[in-house]
Amino acid sequence: MSEQAIPRGADVLGQFWRLMKPRVVSLIVFTAVIGMLLAVPVLPPLDLMAWATAGIFLVAGAAAAFNCLVEEKLDAMMARTRGRPTVIGSITTTQILLLSGGVGGLGLAILWHAVNPLTMWLTLATFVGYAVVYTLVLKPATPQNIVIGGASGAMPPVLGWAAMTGDVPYQPLLLFLIIFAWTPPHFWALALYRRKEYARAGIPMLPVTHGEAFTRLHLLLYTLILFAVTLLPFATGMAGLFYLGSALVLDAVFLFYAVVIYVAYTDTVAKRTFAYSIFYLAAIFAALMVDHYLPLAFR
Repeated sequence: MSEQAIPRGADVLGQFWRLMKPRVVSLIVFTAVIGMLLAVPVLPPLDLMAWATAGIFLVAGAAAAFNCLVEEKLDAMMARTRGRPTVIGSITTTQILLLSGGVGGLGLAILWHAVNPLTMWLTLATFVGYAVVYTLVLKPATPQNIVIGGASGAMPPVLGWAAMTGDVPYQPLLLFLIIFAWTPPHFWALALYRRKEYARAGIPMLPVTHGEAFTRLHLLLYTLILFAVTLLPFATGMAGLFYLGSALVLDAVFLFYAVVIYVAYTDTVAKRTFAYSIFYLAAIFAALMVDHYLPLAFR
């Protein structure tokens, strides 16, 4: 990393903010907030929600920044990441470590003191799972990195639920399963059209290690698994007809994209599938929230 013209003060904070991946973290926080809203029959206390949201956001952002630091050399080889502050040298390793430690520590402290210890411990475990187990161990070692490492990315709704109730019953685990099943087709769509970059960086993503045809088949199979998993909230009585109808429509579109990728692949279709998968996750969780509160609107 270059040490020339390192910014100071507010410039450093701006560079660190970029490393926190605010767009990615916003989806994490969104699913956590949905977990909070689904955990109680009516609106939860707003102050508790605010503290929980702030704590989860800060820890998730710290984990994202640490991830960028660890993957600096890999990011330099990929078009979509070579402009990150870690790659161009506009922030130092020491600054990243200090800010990540401070931001993440503040988030954990908020969760411990203003929310509950269970949420803090679960959030800490998620940080370690993503920043250490996935980034340092799984990603460079196995093409199943996305499948196994998806457990960390699937935790936010569980964190949100635990923040409101201090407990983790079966319902948040269903939310966990939705994100867990969503993660492979989401990332494999990206990996398919970025396969040459992953190969150049030496990352054993599935298209690199097993080929495009194998990846396209598994993307389709995991989309079918996702279709089935998203029906579980309705099947268990957690959600009603509004959610069921929404899930069927959203799943049908995702499955259409997966079938097209399997039978008539192009990079353009993969890019559209990746973009749709982001919308899909936000929409499926929004449908759960609307379904949960819809009966209250007619009381």
